[in-house]
Formats: sequence, C-alpha cells, structure tokens
Amino acid sequence: MNKSLLTGLVVGGVAVTAAGAYAGYQTMDQGRSAKVLNVEPMSRTVKTPRQVCASEVVTHQAAVKDPKRVTGSIIGAVAGGLLGNQIGDGDGQTVATVAGAAAGGYAGSKVQKNMQEGNTTQTVEQRCRTVYDSVEKPDGYQVRYRLGDHEGSVRMDHDPGNSIPVENGELVLNDDTDRR
Repeated sequence: MNKSLLTGLVVGGVAVTAAGAYAGYQTMDQGRSAKVLNVEPMSRTVKTPRQVCASEVVTHQAAVKDPKRVTGSIIGAVAGGLLGNQIGDGDGQTVATVAGAAAGGYAGSKVQKNMQEGNTTQTVEQRCRTVYDSVEKPDGYQVRYRLGDHEGSVRMDHDPGNSIPVENGELVLNDDTDRR
C-alpha cells in the first residue's frame, strides 16, 4: 500500500472521529446547560445619610430691660406736657398741656420701641443638616437564556458566562465554584 494513501486514511479517520466527538459533546452539552442569550447587570441606588455642620453668625435682639417702655413714655409725656404748656393760656393751656403729655407719651414709647428693636447682638452657632450621598451598587444580573426550544429570563447573583448549568431539567442558579 502506498504510504501517502495510508497517511491520508489515518488523518481522515482522526478528523472524522474528532468531528463526531465534538458533535456528540455538543449534543450532550445541550442537555446539561442552557445557552445564555443576553446578560444585563442590575444596580440599585443606596443613599447614606451624613451630617454637614457649619458655623453661622446669628443675629438676636438684645435683652430688653424695660419691655413695657415705661421710661420712653414718661420722658415723652414730660417733654410733650412742657411743650403743650407753652401754648395758650387758661383752660386752653391746660388742654394743650394734657394733649402734649398724651402725644409725647405715645411718641416716647414708639421711640424707645424702635431703639430696643435696633439693639441686637450676634453669636456664632453651630448649625447641622443631614445630606444623603447616593452610590450605585451592583444588584445581580438579568439573564435571558435558551434551554432547548424554551426561552426565558432569570435574575442571578453572578454573571453566568455563556451557559447556565442544568440538573434534572432545572437551571442551577447559585454560583457554586466547587462544582466547576
């Protein structure tokens, strides 16, 4: 027999055997795994609160020693009465004195009120507020697969790669690295 013919037959036999083995493996493998068609990573937003504090200048009204404004009313009434007393004579003078005292008392009270409201103090106070930091965290994978003629979708905690193992006709969804 010719040596090249013998070599060709051996090489051909090996190629046919390898092709058959590969096809047989593919057929057997289809029963043991589902083909992955698409994998989409999923994520979730995690918000973490934290305190942000800063020193702020705060203006307060100073403490009032005469909240009824008696001092301003008395000083205004005396000044108004003195001015009213300068007007007219007789009964007119008495009416002018009383009217001047009343108007002066009212005006003195208002002047003291404005002075008290304008009297302020400033302090530095620590003011805090809560802010939230947002972070996207991985939250599994949405996997579309084909098992035989059936297409389906399942959520997994890991990326399965090109295939999902199948045992007893059910998908094996846990990431058991000891089995590989």
